[in-house]
Amino acid sequence: MKRRNFLHTTVATGAAALSGLLPNLATAMSSNQRKRACIILWMSGGPSQTDTFDMKPQHENGGEFSEIATNVPGVRFSEHLPSLAKHADKLAIVRTLTSKEGDHERGAYLLQTGEKMGGPIKPPALRSRLGHQLSPDRTTLPPLVSIGSDGFVAARPIGSGFLGPRYQPMDVAVAGSASPGDDIRSGSPASLSVNALARHSTIDESRWQRRFQLWESFESGFLAQRPNNGLRSHRGTYENARDLMSSGQADVFDLSGEPEALRRRYGVGTFGQGCLLARRLVAAGVACVEVTLSRSTIGGSSWDSHAQNFPAVENLSRELDAGFATLLEDLSGRGLLESTTVVCMGEFGRTPRINASAGRDHFPRAFAGVLAGGDVAMGQAYGKTSDDGMQIVDNPVSIPQWLATICAATGVSPSDTVMNESGRPVPIVDADPIEDLYV
Repeated sequence: MKRRNFLHTTVATGAAALSGLLPNLATAMSSNQRKRACIILWMSGGPSQTDTFDMKPQHENGGEFSEIATNVPGVRFSEHLPSLAKHADKLAIVRTLTSKEGDHERGAYLLQTGEKMGGPIKPPALRSRLGHQLSPDRTTLPPLVSIGSDGFVAARPIGSGFLGPRYQPMDVAVAGSASPGDDIRSGSPASLSVNALARHSTIDESRWQRRFQLWESFESGFLAQRPNNGLRSHRGTYENARDLMSSGQADVFDLSGEPEALRRRYGVGTFGQGCLLARRLVAAGVACVEVTLSRSTIGGSSWDSHAQNFPAVENLSRELDAGFATLLEDLSGRGLLESTTVVCMGEFGRTPRINASAGRDHFPRAFAGVLAGGDVAMGQAYGKTSDDGMQIVDNPVSIPQWLATICAATGVSPSDTVMNESGRPVPIVDADPIEDLYV
């Protein structure tokens, strides 16, 4: 048994024993336990591992970038990740993720579900599974939120599958684009919003209540005549929206009260502001938040860098560096990093070999992912690729193992089961986690 799991079990057992004698003390202990959360930084398009976290400076495949030292001996990053290099002691770099899915949609499906496309049952995305496990009870805030998803990989986002609409993410869209200056930390920050989160200005409280009373009368009668889970879920979605709109907790989505200097440290683009919003959301009790970085705020570059890879990756790395590093600092400074797992990944990597268009193509054979916070065994680089980056030398990590490790680092047992739509128990992730990556 892992050390932290042993401690959790011991504390829980002790609290249970105390509860019969000292109910008030047991309640206090329970309420003081910080709720677990996960933030997924989704690099849509497939980032180049060779130009970020698995540099090959001594080989012709290494490309144009130099590598820099981090605060962990022997671990080196790209020169365009200087802020993250100062926080390498908070990271676990996994350099040997591997799959056979080199298509964007199929690769994203595998990375987000642990399963190949085409099965008879649609599995829920990892974010939905974590939301289900970490926020099982109905709460005013949604269990999971998606920020900045742009449909680059697939027109049909991977949903909650058999877990139902309760665990479909609430989408936060870009209401106003950033107007960056010469640097990602200067200019006007992007504006993020949730559609229809506030009632229209022409609808006062009395009219608002009458509308819901009318809706309630129709809904109750219809559901009484046609009881089924689909209709109950539909009703629950409306009730959740009503409760959020009237609770005052919707203010968590408003970044305007954050210090201007902090907003700029995160980066003024959608990704940087999304990372700041993610911190606010997990602090407020949201179980899982996904923030997408697909295109650069400066220049519109994409991680899908088949041509002109180096300027694209440089621009995107600047955004990733500002947002990710400031998120780590902010979570740590507020005492949230130990209870929040942060994951950075894309659907695959890029070819170590540079093509004729100065680009890198799709490469699922060996690519990188990053873990931080939670129960992650931080301050390490796990796995090794060959000098040319084309092969895994040791410690390959399959995608199901990777997802199982994310679960374990977030305090969720991947072997726990949920019921699928056929009424059959299935594990959260059908794989064992990598024990060297969590404590």
